[in-house]
Amino acid sequence: QVQLVESGGGLVQAGGSLRLSCAVYGGTLWNYGMAWFRQSPGKEREFVGGIHSGMEGRTTYADSVQGRSTIARENAKNTLYLQMNILKPEDTGLYYCAARIWSGIPHDRDEYDYWGQGTQVTVSS
Repeated sequence: QVQLVESGGGLVQAGGSLRLSCAVYGGTLWNYGMAWFRQSPGKEREFVGGIHSGMEGRTTYADSVQGRSTIARENAKNTLYLQMNILKPEDTGLYYCAARIWSGIPHDRDEYDYWGQGTQVTVSS
């Protein structure tokens, strides 16, 4: 059974940066399509970005974070990262790591097989 454990969230001022981590247990990171989602109170869980499985590891991002965020894998540590810069109050939310067995990085949360418990990010203005 694959388990995902997120960490790195916290309180940061607008304009600051955070790096979130997602440790993968029970599976090999690069075999899965991996994504980050976030959810704010009263809103649907939304796609933030993802990285394709395999050696290429091509990344894709939501328009809202494009240019401010970078997703990377560290295969030796079986860990996925989300580096977020120039944070805005609207980036506030519970950030989830997700994994899927099949190829592709869909934006639909229902297409993912495994989820972490989430890590809270709060951006103050």
